[in-house]
Amino acid sequence: MRPKLGTRQAALAIAAAAAATIGGAYVFQYGWGYVPCKLCLEQRIPYYVGIPLALATAALPPRWGRLGLWCLCLVFLVGAGLGVYHAGVEWGVWLGPSDCGGGAPTGTGNAADLLNQLQTIHIVSCTAAAWRFLGLSLAGWNALISLGLASLAAFAALKGRFRRGRQGSSSLSQ
Repeated sequence: MRPKLGTRQAALAIAAAAAATIGGAYVFQYGWGYVPCKLCLEQRIPYYVGIPLALATAALPPRWGRLGLWCLCLVFLVGAGLGVYHAGVEWGVWLGPSDCGGGAPTGTGNAADLLNQLQTIHIVSCTAAAWRFLGLSLAGWNALISLGLASLAAFAALKGRFRRGRQGSSSLSQ
């Protein structure tokens, strides 16, 4: 007997995987001291949108849940695009944003405060991958994870549509 992949199960799996991915990013940032660049932070936005959307989708009836899954597919396709863009910047395939340095001083206070802030700033370039595993940077892994989540959402949405279609045709033949 194969486990059933309904809209609720798929949405909860997407929420869990997305939360684990963001949790991993926080471990790299706060646990291991990897400072994210501007593009790294932008790649988190689809997860911030996708996690609550996936939880809401899990609570919806199946018909509306399929719509939520299609929205999740779109959100994570955007996330995959952001990951591919950042990985391309890291590999030098194309130029990144001109303001990608991260960690600019706030400029509040007097000149002495500004000088102290400048001494503690750690500039992070979007063009240098801080960490690689199996040849992929975190941006590359994000692209793959986002693409996988988008695929899962699309597969579950399509499966629900085809399941409904088969049930309707089998009841007509009886």
